[in-house]
Amino acid sequence: MKKKLRLSMFRIGTPARPGQGLRVGATRRPPRGVSKERWVAEGYFDVWMPALAPSEKLVAELLKKQKGPAAAFEKALDRYERELLSHADSRQTVEFVAQVATRTPISIGCFCEDETRCHRSRLYKIIVEHAAKS
Repeated sequence: MKKKLRLSMFRIGTPARPGQGLRVGATRRPPRGVSKERWVAEGYFDVWMPALAPSEKLVAELLKKQKGPAAAFEKALDRYERELLSHADSRQTVEFVAQVATRTPISIGCFCEDETRCHRSRLYKIIVEHAAKS
């Protein structure tokens, strides 16, 4: 029996919405100047998982290409996907999130304003694909 995936996306710093479940920060770095104790209370995220984020070098490239042509941004997202799935720790983190999302609501977040021009849109797709395989 196929389980329903309970996965969504959010922008870090926005208030939690009903049904979002566990809010996971999929960023390379946590918010500057915000202590871990304030992450949840101030709407950042419940848990930080940098293993789901692009490398620092790729973050810089994605940010540079966000405002440019869609094709160039998609190529950078392709590099992110290859990078994410080529390392056991990040691949296993994807698997973990996919399994959790079949049992309870989970949301993945980043600081980017436009989720269509953010790595979290590709991460969402990758998690959905991994959940479908299990």
